[in-house]
Amino acid sequence: MKISFHGAAHEVTGSCHLVECAGRKILIDCGMFQGRSELVEDNAAKFGFEPSEIDMVLLTHAHLDHCGRLPLLVKRGFKGEIIATSATRDLARLVMLDAAHLQEEEARRHHRHGRRGGSREALYDTMDALDAVDRFGRNATYRKTLSLFDGIEATFFDAGHILGSASIRLDLTEHGRTRKILFSGDLGPDNRPLLNDADPPEDADIVVMETTYGERDHRGLEASIAEFLAAIRATTGRGGNVIIPTFALERAQELLWFLREGMASGEIEKSLRVFLDSPMAISATRIFARHDEALRPELANIIHKGRDPFQLPELHFTRETQDSIALNEIRSGAVIMAGSGMCTGGRVRHHLRHNLARQESAVIFVGYAAEGTLARIIVDGAKHVKLFGEEIPVRAQIHTINGFSAHADQTDLKRWLARTRHPEKIFLVHGEKKSMEVFAKGLDPAKVVMPELHHSFEL
Repeated sequence: MKISFHGAAHEVTGSCHLVECAGRKILIDCGMFQGRSELVEDNAAKFGFEPSEIDMVLLTHAHLDHCGRLPLLVKRGFKGEIIATSATRDLARLVMLDAAHLQEEEARRHHRHGRRGGSREALYDTMDALDAVDRFGRNATYRKTLSLFDGIEATFFDAGHILGSASIRLDLTEHGRTRKILFSGDLGPDNRPLLNDADPPEDADIVVMETTYGERDHRGLEASIAEFLAAIRATTGRGGNVIIPTFALERAQELLWFLREGMASGEIEKSLRVFLDSPMAISATRIFARHDEALRPELANIIHKGRDPFQLPELHFTRETQDSIALNEIRSGAVIMAGSGMCTGGRVRHHLRHNLARQESAVIFVGYAAEGTLARIIVDGAKHVKLFGEEIPVRAQIHTINGFSAHADQTDLKRWLARTRHPEKIFLVHGEKKSMEVFAKGLDPAKVVMPELHHSFEL
């Protein structure tokens, strides 16, 4: 038995872990690296293994940094089965097709403008994404064990991160020896309004766990909601727009819920114009209604009664590009939620271009921003940023509200790990170096490993 790490090793993105047992090779996630511009080359590089030799992929959830290179895996020869929860399957299809479209657009733009470095090919195209969709086979159900191969079983557990997200335990038997290895995937915080809390198994010999926020705790949710609504009131009061770089999966839906609750309580005006300027987020919001099995019972009951839990009086969906462009003519009184959450691409960059220089406007960041991303640059206090070849001064009010994170904080991570009883070995992944080191201080150093990229370990 062996495990090797081909992504999210000493960094937050690109999750990709390979388990070898009984002559089989099983991949846990195959995500895209996100952040610095040089990661384009990292995504195009070899995986560290031969795709055609992979027998199966188990997918923890549908975020791009966990599923984004599946089409490339298929393009390079993978012909096995992909297993995920039903909700993850629907969302991953959406994410991969969107990623293919964006890459095709970028390649065309790169060719059209003759950018330095010559032409750039898309990492994969729409057909590759559709081919990856075709590889999805069985749907996993939480806490129901699946037999994968002789001596290999998998059980998915609710991770509470986004709709359909899972931690995955592999029960591996080889030469009469059995090992239980648990992959946390990305874990969500407890007590969120839409999803159930993470629900780990109570036995694991080896744990591979994320440490995105392993060095700190989030601000309390109630205080974060109050700050969020206050920032909106202040911005509309001084005649500006609110720009919210929004992750399409989970964050967009959660923010709509908080806005709905704020209007119901009278904390913000019901006449507030809210624009969800993200085709992916619009589609993801519809997918939520299909998968009430993955939602908190209170929210599922609302849907069962035929009510839309995300509807606002002045909510506008802007799918078409021309409708998005038209939003730039609005000078005040609008809340514009657009992707991407880290501002690495998408429509939000255009809205930032038209609002960052305006003192009366505000930008509210409500999620993690990886090193090197435009979001992180702004959050870290940049006075000017470059957008579409222009130097844009940062005069808008910048708000960073980490209490909305879909990631578990240090306390939640420790609580989750404690529930797995006493694993013999803990591999820390999916975190920056500082985050992993701080989290490791509270653990038995003899048990902790922080693997390097492409390193492998006997189990």
